[in-house]
Formats: sequence, C-alpha cells, structure tokens
Amino acid sequence: MDSGIKTAIILGAAIAVAIAGISVSLSALDEPVADSLTDPVTDISEQPQAPVPTIDKSRYRQAPDMMGIAGYINTTPEGLASAMADSVVLYDIWTYSCINCIRTLPYITAWDDQYADQGLLIVGIHSPEFEFEKDIVNVQAAVDKYGISYPVILDNDKETWKAFENRYWPRKYIADHEGYIRYDHIGEGAYAETERVIQRLLAERAASLGMQTDTSTSLVDLDEFEHTRSRTQELYFGYYFAQGRDRLGSPEGFQRNSEVTYTIPESTDRDYFYLTGTWENQKDGMILVSDSGVIQLQYRAKEVNIVAGGAADLKVTLKPGDGSLPEEHWGTSIAATEGSGADQTAVVQIGDHDLYNIVQSDEAGTHTIILEVDEPGFEMFTFTFG
Repeated sequence: MDSGIKTAIILGAAIAVAIAGISVSLSALDEPVADSLTDPVTDISEQPQAPVPTIDKSRYRQAPDMMGIAGYINTTPEGLASAMADSVVLYDIWTYSCINCIRTLPYITAWDDQYADQGLLIVGIHSPEFEFEKDIVNVQAAVDKYGISYPVILDNDKETWKAFENRYWPRKYIADHEGYIRYDHIGEGAYAETERVIQRLLAERAASLGMQTDTSTSLVDLDEFEHTRSRTQELYFGYYFAQGRDRLGSPEGFQRNSEVTYTIPESTDRDYFYLTGTWENQKDGMILVSDSGVIQLQYRAKEVNIVAGGAADLKVTLKPGDGSLPEEHWGTSIAATEGSGADQTAVVQIGDHDLYNIVQSDEAGTHTIILEVDEPGFEMFTFTFG
C-alpha cells in the first residue's frame, strides 16, 4: 500500500476515536450530579432539597448573653442553654403589671403553641418596673395566670435589659438559629408582621439544617386591642417615676420619703390626680397612712387600670353630677357593689400587688373618677389607660 494512503487511514482512525471520546465526555456532563450531602441511593430528582439562602449577616448583631439572672421559671440554666442551641429565639422583655405587656401575651403564648415544635423558642425576660415585681412568687403567679409555659427568667437588676440596650416595655427581639438579631419591635401591635418573621426564620433554619418545615401555617387570628388616639397618659404615684412627668395636682405635691396630708383644691385640671388623706411618699408609689383616703382624677380614655396592692376594698364612683359608673362599663376587676340602682357603687377588692382593670367601654369619654379607700396600708403605683 502507498505510504501516503496508509498515513491517511491511520490519521482518520485517530480522529474518529477522538470524536467518540469527546461525545462520551459531553454526554456525561448532561447526567445529574448527586449532592455530596445526599444519600447516594436517593434519587434527588424525586426529592428536591430547598436551597440554603445566602444572607449577609454582617449588619446584624448577635443576641447578647443573658446576665444577672435572679431566678428561672419553667426552665433551669442548663435546660435553657440547651434549648437555645440551633433555635429561633423570640426574646420578650416584659413585666407582669404592665398593661401593654399583658395585651401581647395571648399572641406570644399562641406562637409558642404554634411553632415550638418547628424550632421556635420563646424566652420571657421579666425586667421589673416596681420592687414587688422582683418577687419570684409574684412572677410565678402571673405566669400561671396568663398560661405561660415557655421559659421565663427574672432580670431583677436589668442587666440583660441593659445588654440588649433596651428602654421599653414590652419589646420583642427575634434571633435566627445562628444567634443574629433579625427583628426588633417596641410596644404592642405588628403581630402579623412579627409572625411572618418567625415563619421566615424557621424556614431558613430548616433549610440550613436539612429539615422539612410546614410553610402553610396560617397566622394567629386574635382580636387586637384598639387604643384611643387621644387619651390620658400613664400617671405615676412614686416620686422617682414622676420626675419629668409630675401629674400630682394637690398643692402639697411630692415630698420624698415623707408622710403628707393632701387636699383637693376647688379648681382641678384634666389628666392630673388629686388626693385626700395622709399618704407616705415612696420611690415607686404611695401608701395610705390615715384611716381613709380619696384619689380623684378627670381622665379621657375608654379603659382605666390601676397598679395597686394591700388588702383593701376600693369604692369606685364618678364625681357627683357626672352620674354613676354604668354597669356595662365596669372593669373585669370589679367584684362587688354597694347600694342599688342609680346609687350603687362598684367595689374592687385589692389584694396582691397587681394590675386591676377598673373601667372598660367601647368608646372613649371624659369622666371624673373617684377611688375611696377605708383601709390604711393600701398602696397605689400608677393609673394606665387605653
């Protein structure tokens, strides 16, 4: 055979082999490549895994350590540390006599029921406003009253409060499963927004840990309290808390750590409270020293609450000429009455240091309310309104 023809045949065969090799290589690139984290027996085309989202967390801060804890409810230090690992954590800073905190609790306990099995851990950080709120017996009673089953820690010296750089009741922080604070809300409201954040962070957690999660859960549906836009602001009876917001209208005024006999002037102003009787001025409230005393206040709101304590029957009336407090507007804490018909007087039986609801109505109104007490030792801390 001619050497030129022989060379051409050999070159052609080599090209054919090369083309076949390239074809095999290209067909191999079309085959699905199994995820290295997937069981090689599993067909990943039949069970696709959600991609783990890539999030730049450099702008988020880590949740601080909980510091200076005076007591634990529904948990132990070791149990809490273990539960927090790899969990989405909602930190609820609250105190049990705060009406704004109390209004949020039905949502928080519902979220605990709804999402605890999916990786949500709620931690109640109880940071007290008043001295009596530091007593673990009082806090435990509130936990039982409001059906709280998630962990609650007693932040009596507000060290954890300070670590979060907080200044408000209530406040909610939500940290993702890696401990980054991804959400921050002050006060009541924004419940749907908050719950959507919970759902999103639980989905992120599930994807990161290679778990399945229920993405079809509907939002908690509860009746939200509607505030009166123009209403009397919180009124403090303690000289320390009243600094910069003094609303004691009696001419004697606040006198630190002193027993003062108060009077009500002929002319009074709305949103100021007035006293009769002798009261001991304390840092966070007043204690009735005389055998009887009166608190008088003209307010605007649809709801009136007091924070009080000490064994006493508190008579609730409206100023003569303003009419009696209608029974349909009696608060949930009114337990008895005196008299009958137009002359009946609502009575609140004060006992433990707590929040007592005096007035509830559908519409805001301006009224002058009178609280009469005939028992020395009664303690008054605040009026709050809705």
